[in-house]
Amino acid sequence: MSIAIFASNPTAVTLEDPYVLHGRPLRPGTRLEDTSRYSHDVWHLTPARLKIHEYALIINFLSLPQRFRPAAKQLFYTLLSLEPPDGEVLPTVATIRGMFTEIRRFVMWLDKRWPPEQNELSLLSSGDLEDYGKHLLARFPNNRSQRESSRGGVRVLWRWRLQMGEHALRFDPLHLDGWRESTHTARGENKTDRLPEEVMGPLLVWALRFIDDFAPDILEADREWRATRDIRVGPNRDRADVGPRLQAILDEHVDAGRPLPGWRGQPSLSQFGRLLGCRQGSIRPHLDALTTAAAVVGVVDSAFLNGTIQGRLDGAPWVDSIATSHETANGLARLGRILQASCYVVIAFLSGMRESEVKHIKRDCIEIKYDEDGRPYRWKLSSLAFKGEDEVEGVPATWTVCATVVRAVEMLEKLQPTTCDYLFAGLLHGNGTKKSSNEVVGNRATNTHLNELVVFVNQLCADRGRSDLILDSAGRPFKLKTSYFRRTLAWFIARHPGGVIAGALQYRHRSIRMFEGYAGTSDSGFRAEVESEQAIARGEVYMEMIEAHQHLDLVGPSAEEATRRLTDFGDRVQFQGQLALDKHRLRRITKRNDPAIYPGEYITCVNDPAKALCEKARRGNSEGLPAHGGCLPLACRNVTLTPENVAAWQREIARIDKRLDSRPTLAPRLKQLHQNRRAEVVAFLVANGQEILPT
Repeated sequence: MSIAIFASNPTAVTLEDPYVLHGRPLRPGTRLEDTSRYSHDVWHLTPARLKIHEYALIINFLSLPQRFRPAAKQLFYTLLSLEPPDGEVLPTVATIRGMFTEIRRFVMWLDKRWPPEQNELSLLSSGDLEDYGKHLLARFPNNRSQRESSRGGVRVLWRWRLQMGEHALRFDPLHLDGWRESTHTARGENKTDRLPEEVMGPLLVWALRFIDDFAPDILEADREWRATRDIRVGPNRDRADVGPRLQAILDEHVDAGRPLPGWRGQPSLSQFGRLLGCRQGSIRPHLDALTTAAAVVGVVDSAFLNGTIQGRLDGAPWVDSIATSHETANGLARLGRILQASCYVVIAFLSGMRESEVKHIKRDCIEIKYDEDGRPYRWKLSSLAFKGEDEVEGVPATWTVCATVVRAVEMLEKLQPTTCDYLFAGLLHGNGTKKSSNEVVGNRATNTHLNELVVFVNQLCADRGRSDLILDSAGRPFKLKTSYFRRTLAWFIARHPGGVIAGALQYRHRSIRMFEGYAGTSDSGFRAEVESEQAIARGEVYMEMIEAHQHLDLVGPSAEEATRRLTDFGDRVQFQGQLALDKHRLRRITKRNDPAIYPGEYITCVNDPAKALCEKARRGNSEGLPAHGGCLPLACRNVTLTPENVAAWQREIARIDKRLDSRPTLAPRLKQLHQNRRAEVVAFLVANGQEILPT
């Protein structure tokens, strides 16, 4: 039976029981025969979740009223595996799971409203939906976004009506009064928060400290922990030598004055069993020896690994010891997670990769380019890119990174077993009772580990009397999220003086175009984020100029045009008689009405492509790129000067005069070049009504 026939005749499910994910690409290694069928009460969606860090999802029809389950099954089978109607796109699995939440909310409300015998959703009336809209307003009075999501879930019954048969909605809810609260929806603005500088600075320093200084101790403890797990329990005939071998270990503890590993105040039989390769029952006959040794050296709350701490903080070991118990503050499980989180901080912040891209990093993902002397000069990191790509499975992509990111990747390779490909897979430490279905750590778990890093560092600083805690401006611990790092990097590059130039130098690129390759692909959007931050930075400069009336003091060829643009911008930013200080509103205004004025140290560019000399140089370039040094400020008609620009030129003249007066005397050709440059600058300032200050 074809899918089309089944869609028009859902009662035929008794004749054929299709796999609900047959229209979806599945994770590698997953067989369609192992996935959920239409008749199942619970549909498992995880096989169609192609990003390895995404959490498991199910659709549980048992949570719906019995009479609405057939309609719900038909709807979600349609969304999962049938061709979408014209004008619709096939929704993602996560979106479909979100729709189920909204449909469940609706039918639970409807179940209390309709008579028991009524079950066809096609019988929904305008009154039903108007009342549901009122219910949502009362249920979520301060959450417009939730109300819109809930209404959108119900409207799917109309949008996919051709596939829904007898359960299709017979009218478009958008035509109902009050169904749509507003016709205006703000789109395109990235409102993701960034990390404050007072947080990012110490966070990055501590992350690097873990990678460079503390990691060797964690890795040595991990090696010893794995070695104890590899010891196999011997046969019964080997138990006779347990006593002598146990006594040898106890003697070592007594001679070194080292406490015995313990559990709840008593020597840990499980730890000694692992060390000796026997079961706990083989140690019980020797409890007297354990008690005698414990009376001499004592018992600690947890079993500690024997490696000596090498890492130093303020001249002392950064931790006293590393414990095997996953419940202790300095346990290997916790420190391993913190080291992994530290690597995430470094990679995410210094690469600009998205969460999904970081989580798909595999072993041997680094490619290093060497110069003719064997020195590394470029490092490339390979992973998968998803956003903006045509393939839902992701496409291979490459990021140009720095040596610091490479160190973080190498640390992850050492932290994971050699048999593990994905470097952000869950670590093996801990009690082992809870296993994730993901191949790598999910987003929520990573957020937890990042904040565990913050807690550990702040406690360490408090214990050592250090001031470099990870706190916000109010002195409170900052709650980290993975989404902050990419946004913070865009802000950092765009806002800091020389940031774009510094980034270009570090990564061996010449301009802002580096960020397309830097972020993996041209569709990654990172360049747009940087340019957005640059625009908002200019907007703040515009506001400062307007408030200080600097736009009235401009001189130069484009001074009149600059004054006009800034005055118009100021009128748009005015809000109830005051300048708008809200960054989101300023970003929107700047995006729509950018005066295209670019303040610099020596000149302020009032961009007009028709007059721009750099544009003419670009058009003469075979690649269409701005020529190196293509800006000609002394000749370009797009130039205007602020008082700060004039002061910069005056300092330039003073530097030239000092160089001309220096001893020994300059070579004739070099002296002539300096004199020509001075004459050009002086002529430029005089032509723009400026006096030359004596040097």
